[in-house]
Amino acid sequence: MSFLLIDGYNLIGTFHKNLSGAREKLLFQLHEYKKIKGHDITVVFDGWKSGGQHEKSFITGGITVIYSRIGETADAVIKRIMSRRNRKWIVISSDRDIRTACWTSGSVPVSADEFLSALERAETSFRGEYERLEDSDHPVRQKGNPKKLSKKEKTIIRALQRL
Repeated sequence: MSFLLIDGYNLIGTFHKNLSGAREKLLFQLHEYKKIKGHDITVVFDGWKSGGQHEKSFITGGITVIYSRIGETADAVIKRIMSRRNRKWIVISSDRDIRTACWTSGSVPVSADEFLSALERAETSFRGEYERLEDSDHPVRQKGNPKKLSKKEKTIIRALQRL
């Protein structure tokens, strides 16, 4: 199990006609992703312009959701969480400052685009949809025992199992 710390608005962007709908859609996708992968997920949203006097946090669908207090950015909350909780986080943000803080704290930064691709792959495999391979995509085996996988094939299978 991995611990994911996500900058919510960095992942969905803020240019939506229905921002609350975009947040709900993201939380639904993350809930489905959590069911597939079993990761511990925390999402932080900015509340610095319209938030309350205190930070708000709640759990929905097994996902911890945090809204920063008014005057505080999600970036500040993410940095505080990384420094206070002694975990190796996978932090989802394309923000350069957050990415630098990740490496300093021993966490691993992943860009929003890379995570969205992983999220899409997980959803596709969960639904049982796969890309159709052409005959030319299969290499012709010439040597070795046909009942055993090659070292390259084994390496690829191990890598796919981790994703």
